[in-house]
Amino acid sequence: MTENALEISGVSKRFGDNLANDNISLSLAKGEIVALLGENGAGKTTLMNILFGHYVPDSGKVSVMGAELPQGKPREAIRAGIGMVHQHFSLAPNLTVLENVITGTQGIWSLATDTKSARKKLIEISKRFGLIVDPDARLGDLSVGEQQRVEILKALYNDAQILVLDEPTAVLTNIEAEQMFSTLKDMAKQGLSLIFISHKLDEVMATADRIFVLRGGKSVAERLVGDTNKSELAELMVGREVKRPVREASKPGNVILNASGVSVVKDGVERLKQADFHVREGEVLGIIGVSGNGQATLAQLLSGTAKRSKGSIALFGDEVGDLSVPDVVELGIGRIPEDRNHEGVIGEMAIWENAILERISEFSKNGLVDRTAGVKFADEVINAFDVRGATPTKRIRLLSGGNMQKLILGRNLLKQPKLLLAAQPARGLDEGAVAAVHERILNARKDGTGVILISEDLDEVLALADRIQAIVGGQLSPSVSAKDADARKMGLMMSGEWDDQEVGDEV
Repeated sequence: MTENALEISGVSKRFGDNLANDNISLSLAKGEIVALLGENGAGKTTLMNILFGHYVPDSGKVSVMGAELPQGKPREAIRAGIGMVHQHFSLAPNLTVLENVITGTQGIWSLATDTKSARKKLIEISKRFGLIVDPDARLGDLSVGEQQRVEILKALYNDAQILVLDEPTAVLTNIEAEQMFSTLKDMAKQGLSLIFISHKLDEVMATADRIFVLRGGKSVAERLVGDTNKSELAELMVGREVKRPVREASKPGNVILNASGVSVVKDGVERLKQADFHVREGEVLGIIGVSGNGQATLAQLLSGTAKRSKGSIALFGDEVGDLSVPDVVELGIGRIPEDRNHEGVIGEMAIWENAILERISEFSKNGLVDRTAGVKFADEVINAFDVRGATPTKRIRLLSGGNMQKLILGRNLLKQPKLLLAAQPARGLDEGAVAAVHERILNARKDGTGVILISEDLDEVLALADRIQAIVGGQLSPSVSAKDADARKMGLMMSGEWDDQEVGDEV
């Protein structure tokens, strides 16, 4: 690893008053894996977007294989052998997997696309990397995890020599992530160079050769993986010691939600099958499963965006019919959606508008939105939940992922919901933001809120949940008490192996 495949030299980039990158330099050797760490908003994604030509730096340069890369030209970056896997998908939901992958690979004057050879190449790559997706499936019909696989496949399809991955395992299970990084390490041995942005320190320590840490737009540390540890890296990222909150023993109260034999059919397919589950006051019920096994449908059902085909649901002691979104809000159910960018906020709207979005009737007078009340509420959320870099009138898309998530959490918890539905609440967040979100969820539990935690992160579920159910193929396992759960037992349950007898409290 003596010859550098990539050199980033003295790069700076400012957006208005925000200095996103401040004189950053970074190198990547042939066959090397470099991890880029930092809090949400530290400047990591901005730096990678400069590398790929999406942004033009105010100063500095990028060189690939010794040749300076033209600035602001993504096609030139691709030609130079750079592949980019974005944290937020850049795919067309109305196209098939194959169409998404080959889009942009044909010249504008091409009379026809050789789909036969393209399909063959895609299938070969899919098998090689264990990222199996139906080439003919419409992207919009795929789960979030499956869409992420397509994003990765699209970059690999273009024969990149330098592969940049922004939170590549955010929607993958631990086993899938291990398999992917194992493959990437093999590719590095063959000369491929990789940069990956991640908040998961275990995978960083297990995969990277070197680690660069950004904080506040500046490069604050460079470490060989053998010369550091997770505690030091977490502290370097946030500038202080980081400790995850610990779930305290508690005694749950009354059952506030009880679902019996609930099924959901969508597009002629039974996505949720005869599901039984319940949650009590002051209790966290964890739903764990591999992406695409029905947890998104379960979240939609409880959010009022999917309808039951059969079964019954009782909320707060009363049986209810099909729920609408206004019903959910009126009943006192808070919601943290799985995809904060597409389901949680409207990027072009102001923070105060997003803060009141789900409760707009509460902030209206005579049919008009009360801006003053909305701004005041947004200020309360920003201050109470430490939403950094936020002002009520700022567009919410300008917030980092972690701060956007804290705003979504805050707009719900300040209203003291009786039940909180948290779907993938810490996905893609840095160590500091994860600790803050987890602390808020446990505080809500302590205050008597019942929480349904839907997550693909086993460590998160084991840390927060009082009882756990696995979901496989739309079916829910019986629940097990957290004190009886471990990684091995939960791994078996996530693969569909479980006893028929429920362990834990009875309804």
